[in-house]
Amino acid sequence: MSTFVFKDEPEEEESGGRKNCSEKLWRILVVDDDESVHQITRLVLADAVIEGRKLELVSAYSSKEAQDILTADDSFCMAFVDVVMETDHAGLELVEWIRKEQCNQAIRLVLRTGQAGTAPEAKVIKEFDINDYKEKTDFTAGKMTTSVYASIRAYRDIMTIQKSLDAFKQLIVATHDLLQISQFKPFGSAALNHLLTLMDVESSALYIARNQLDFDQNSSNLIIACTGKYVSESDSLENSNIDESVKLMIQRAFDEKMHSSNDECFVGYYETSPNSSSVLYIEFEDDAEHFRSNLIELYATNVALILESLTKQLEIEKTQKELLYIVGEAIEARSHNAGEHVHRVALICEKIADKLGLENEFIHAIRLAAPLHDLGKVAIPENILHKPGKLDEEEWRVMQTHAQVGSDLLKQSKARVSRLGARLAHYHHENWNGTGYPEGLSGDDIPIEARIMAVADVFDALGAKLCYKGKWNDDDIKAYLLAERGKKFEPKIIDVFLAHYDDFVSIREAWPDKE
Repeated sequence: MSTFVFKDEPEEEESGGRKNCSEKLWRILVVDDDESVHQITRLVLADAVIEGRKLELVSAYSSKEAQDILTADDSFCMAFVDVVMETDHAGLELVEWIRKEQCNQAIRLVLRTGQAGTAPEAKVIKEFDINDYKEKTDFTAGKMTTSVYASIRAYRDIMTIQKSLDAFKQLIVATHDLLQISQFKPFGSAALNHLLTLMDVESSALYIARNQLDFDQNSSNLIIACTGKYVSESDSLENSNIDESVKLMIQRAFDEKMHSSNDECFVGYYETSPNSSSVLYIEFEDDAEHFRSNLIELYATNVALILESLTKQLEIEKTQKELLYIVGEAIEARSHNAGEHVHRVALICEKIADKLGLENEFIHAIRLAAPLHDLGKVAIPENILHKPGKLDEEEWRVMQTHAQVGSDLLKQSKARVSRLGARLAHYHHENWNGTGYPEGLSGDDIPIEARIMAVADVFDALGAKLCYKGKWNDDDIKAYLLAERGKKFEPKIIDVFLAHYDDFVSIREAWPDKE
């Protein structure tokens, strides 16, 4: 099955002593021109553990060195900054630079000075965006530890709020993006991708499973998408190699119709109709951010609603597609043809449109509408349809009416596929040079879908045994198509068709006529 694959993340280079972020350290920048201050700070904070994380201290001995470190790395949660270094106000200038030029409002800044008179406390607190101001002589080990605890917790709360705001902005974008996707697999992968972004998780494994009751009350668990260690080659949850304990939690969610969670995972149940439900399972290492669970809940609810709508849409589309083929086959059967013509022509039209580089929506639509191109033959008398020889002038006039009849039947519909089918029925016998029927259109005045159908219809008819002709070989078919280039057929389409001729032969071989 299609799986969602994480983008490879570049390895982080050590900058200012930075370690890999997976170690979950609180990073503190110590800016001071006195080496003894660095030593004392490290000694005091050596064994500190805050919110389950140790501290990592990075040293800078001047304002310029600190700027270089902060420019390359914005992961610091706080900084101790000496006021007097290379200049009497180097520390104050560094604070201004951090807040105004770097626009870093999250990092907590604690100013330390050994010369209090140089920068009076009241003035500094009033004019500079700092979190604390201490004289070195009064900055005991206990006060330093307290300051670090308070700063880190404040930083944590600020980042939580910021992540929440960013996540909800992304939620709006993600929901919009998902609404543009009309196929299960791309939808599932996109949903997982957006959710990982919203949660800002580094290590997680998740998937969406869908439980659909059919009319016989049988249920199946379909894996829509999965990632991480739960990637599976199977579309079925039951047949996958996913751990049995995980399967049990998912099945319990379906059975009990409720969410569940613990310190290691979240299992969400979402029911959008009596016979339609889905489960989202997500596993993570660290859930310290309090907003995550609520965010998952909100996002997954939106995903479930979109998924239900998509399911209904695809079911309707499947039914319509089957009906279109049935109608097309009925027309061919009335003409005493084997019926596979409509399948072949639909696939050939799709392939031509793809090779022409047309839009995906059009490519999909022409495949659905193609079986309707000869709908008007329902009005043609059987003696004309089944005549083994050449039609006389009056019979040919009657046969030509099928284009208009098919168009009249289909154009009454408001459905886009039916309207496309109406144009196919009406114009697929028009010729590039204007010698066709029913209107004698030429060149680009003929709708592109009809120009495509003209080539597909003739190619398939020539390669099949019909009541009025035998089967042609491929050399003769190629020669005919080339001879009619610029006459019956658009030159560009013929060029593309001949360049990929083997692809169209493969379609014919995959859908052979029944003897």
